[in-house]
Amino acid sequence: MTTLPPPSTKGFPDDSVEKQVYNIVDKYKENIPIVNDRNRLGYCLFKFVMGEGDNPEILVKSTKIKIVGISEKDLAAKLNSELKDLKKIIS
Repeated sequence: MTTLPPPSTKGFPDDSVEKQVYNIVDKYKENIPIVNDRNRLGYCLFKFVMGEGDNPEILVKSTKIKIVGISEKDLAAKLNSELKDLKKIIS
């Protein structure tokens, strides 16, 4: 029995809001070591930027991500400041 190769995926364009939010989360890969946790947080933060989700202070707790080497409060503050800059750019 043979298996087929997985389908190719198309990434977000570099100038899209999604890519920018996921890049912000990827900056903290040392503090959020699990890839799925980063993806989940990135999706929730994208919803926040688009006006549909909770703020980073709530999301860092509610997404139940594993955080290493930094407190939840400090991570949320760093994410919030970077997202404010992003919101200024897209507005």
